Amino acid sequence: MEYDFNFQSRRSNIMATHGMVASSQPLATLAGLDLLRAGGTAADAAVAVAAALAVVEPFSTGIGGDCFALYWDNTRKRVFALNGSGPAAQNANIDDLLQLGYTEIPQFTGHAVSVPGAVAGWIALLERFGRLPLVDILSPAIRYALEGYPVTEWIGTGWKLMESRLLREKVDESLPLHQQRSGPPQSSGHEFLVDGHAPEVGEVVTLRTLGETLQRIAADGRDAIYSGEFPQKLCEHVQRYGGWLTPDDLSGFEAEWVEPITADYRGVRLHECPPNGQGLAAIMAVRIAEGFNLAEMDPVERTHTLIECMRLGFTEALQWVADPHIAPAPLDELFSEDYIHSRQAMIAPDKALVHLETGLRSPGGDTVYLSVVDGEGNACSFINSLYMGGGTGLVVPGTGVFLQNRGALFSLDPAHPNALEGGKRPYHTIIPGMLTQDGEFLASFGIMGGFVQPQAHLQVLSNLVDLGLNPQQALDLPRFRLNADIGKGVGAEDAGGEVFLEEGFSLDTLTALGNKGHHITLLSGQKRVLFGGGQVIWRDPTSGVLIAGSDPRKDGCAMGY
Repeated sequence: MEYDFNFQSRRSNIMATHGMVASSQPLATLAGLDLLRAGGTAADAAVAVAAALAVVEPFSTGIGGDCFALYWDNTRKRVFALNGSGPAAQNANIDDLLQLGYTEIPQFTGHAVSVPGAVAGWIALLERFGRLPLVDILSPAIRYALEGYPVTEWIGTGWKLMESRLLREKVDESLPLHQQRSGPPQSSGHEFLVDGHAPEVGEVVTLRTLGETLQRIAADGRDAIYSGEFPQKLCEHVQRYGGWLTPDDLSGFEAEWVEPITADYRGVRLHECPPNGQGLAAIMAVRIAEGFNLAEMDPVERTHTLIECMRLGFTEALQWVADPHIAPAPLDELFSEDYIHSRQAMIAPDKALVHLETGLRSPGGDTVYLSVVDGEGNACSFINSLYMGGGTGLVVPGTGVFLQNRGALFSLDPAHPNALEGGKRPYHTIIPGMLTQDGEFLASFGIMGGFVQPQAHLQVLSNLVDLGLNPQQALDLPRFRLNADIGKGVGAEDAGGEVFLEEGFSLDTLTALGNKGHHITLLSGQKRVLFGGGQVIWRDPTSGVLIAGSDPRKDGCAMGY
């Protein structure tokens, strides 16, 4: 195997035999591990971690967001996929926004709020695969919220960036255009501030209203969010900021069990959730990459080929990913051997594809990804998100619940499969991943970070399989990220797409990729967060030992017993 530079992983792998949890925050990881040690399943621990992250990493995830999961049932030797994403309001429509002067859905108004699916996803996962009482599962999160926890470095840095949005000091997208000069409505973001400011790193904070909401969920389950007082509060607040949601939109909402989509790669099978998630981008890229011997390539050839496979994967995903109940993607055609071979034939070893417009958006998106394997061999790959940091920045008054802005990912082009429509689920960036081999569980993995997620899935998979790296090494290796303006505005007429490279690639590689037509930008320091933050739990096929890595780009860790 050959690396692009003198690579040394900065962390050791974590190894255990009975169970393992990996997440982006140590207190949340510990919450899941405690549930496993108490006899819980991977589902129980996953929900415990997700709820804890809603408290200790509150701008990346929460009750007001969505979730997706892949679950390996070791008894049935099968991967199940769960879609915990909610639809737009029934009254949502493109004309309302066009009349207000918008050309895209505004990211920080009530228009971007779709039905929050996270709690419905939590409950669905527990009903099928859980064992412990809900009150026990949510107790660590409730304790952190009511008794307090110290703010970690990565989370504290992001908290400060949220101050103005929480206070609604800037009247940019807070209101429809014709109302903006009158100033924003009263905000409830003070529930996440201390004396009007973000807490300092290391400061112990309590989130009382969020803790009380979690207590209601522990007592009443799904009904605490989708019926009664909470939907009324949520919808009144959303409507104050221009949105369409009504309590009827939340009433009776349930998560949906769906069939995973897969790609075989060098004897390993990758599982992803199907549309409306962007797992299709990863599946297409991996199927295309299967036609190239990446393990034998030098770093420049390998990186170039992976970039091109990913660009082609995104051309399909951003054309077709939408709510499958309304605009199903032509998966049989996309996955056919003839079509995959035609995509492979487009990739040249010496020159980047030109004018390949994917429709990618600017870097961004805060999410939490977590992975769990229990003592019975079950595994859960789980992702929960508000989309952008703090979602819309709207907090349901008196509840501590941030509201997501997933609706901002709809298109305002009526002809697009992902066009905004009442009752329709939007394109979703969050995707969990899972690997099996010879009908057995091999790995549960994922990387948060908006549109970087399928790109990181491809790269980490290649690191594990083609380079033979262990989980921690596979996460630590520098990544590329396709930028938003891929295929246009990048200089020469025959240029390929714009690509961000993380610090660690050699100067020779940067130069060589530029010579192939890629427009390269090197990013370092705090901008490394644009390359995502992931977790991997790998099961050694011979010994059964669990081997876990946790991404150094965030505050997290893996723990096992």
